[in-house]
Amino acid sequence: MDLSIVIPMYNEEDNVEPVFRKNKDILDRLKLDYEIIIIDDGSRDKTFSNLLRIKDPRLKIIRLRRNFGQTAAMDAGFKAARGKIIVSMDGDLQNDPEDIPRLLEKMKEGYDVVCGWRKYRKDSLVKHIVSRGANLLRKLIIHDRIHDSGCSLKAYKKECFDDLDLYGEMHRFIPALLEWKGFKVTEIIVKHHPRQHGKTKYTMLRVMKGFLDMLVVKFWMQYSTRPIHLFGSLGILMALAGFLLGLYLSIQKIFFGVSIGNRPLLLLSILLMILGALFIMFGVLADILVKVYYKDSKNYSIERVIESK
Repeated sequence: MDLSIVIPMYNEEDNVEPVFRKNKDILDRLKLDYEIIIIDDGSRDKTFSNLLRIKDPRLKIIRLRRNFGQTAAMDAGFKAARGKIIVSMDGDLQNDPEDIPRLLEKMKEGYDVVCGWRKYRKDSLVKHIVSRGANLLRKLIIHDRIHDSGCSLKAYKKECFDDLDLYGEMHRFIPALLEWKGFKVTEIIVKHHPRQHGKTKYTMLRVMKGFLDMLVVKFWMQYSTRPIHLFGSLGILMALAGFLLGLYLSIQKIFFGVSIGNRPLLLLSILLMILGALFIMFGVLADILVKVYYKDSKNYSIERVIESK
């Protein structure tokens, strides 16, 4: 199959029919062998029943038992997709299916991932500010080059997901993870429309969860194959600081007769040395766990193999 469209939905009963029809109209014009996968993420309204009313062989419906979140819904769709290229988008019609041909055209330049950039967003001022702050923080921490990782409209080659499991709020960090694996990532400016039906699922709780997942992504990108370097370095710094404090207090006691038994610095010195030893031990244990993890999977990605005949 040429193309799979993956669309997660949660309480989008009024958008079901318009989203499917608009995508179908665009894709029929492309004359590609395609499928549209819509994942009902445990909706509590008529989203699922409205999906069942659509009778089309190109539609595949996946219903989750409860609301697991957008990342889980996308992961289910990606794993079910059969297309050589997978396009993801939101189910609220704020992304425009008219941009799909442009994403596919950009991929012909040799890219593995093409991300949408909602340069001119049609959202509230608060959402604008929070989104810009989150994007700035993301650039500072994980150093990716994408302007708008929160835009769900993206095109991927299917092999991007061969060894990628998603959880939490990690769908917005997929381009960064794939770039870290060596895939070629770029972006194009796409349209963005104001929401016409339903309510936004974007909350401050999701922002906080996304920040915590970003820290996990940062750790995984930088230390997933060598956690001892992170925990060991922190442990050595803490132990060294504790040792220097202890040495300072010892000099005070031996040469100047200063009483140190009731000084907080003594407790801090002991605490830092204990914590330093624990962090080094955590690093060793984490290193062992990483070796077990990579026993059945690779920590590298092969683009192609060329053999001389």
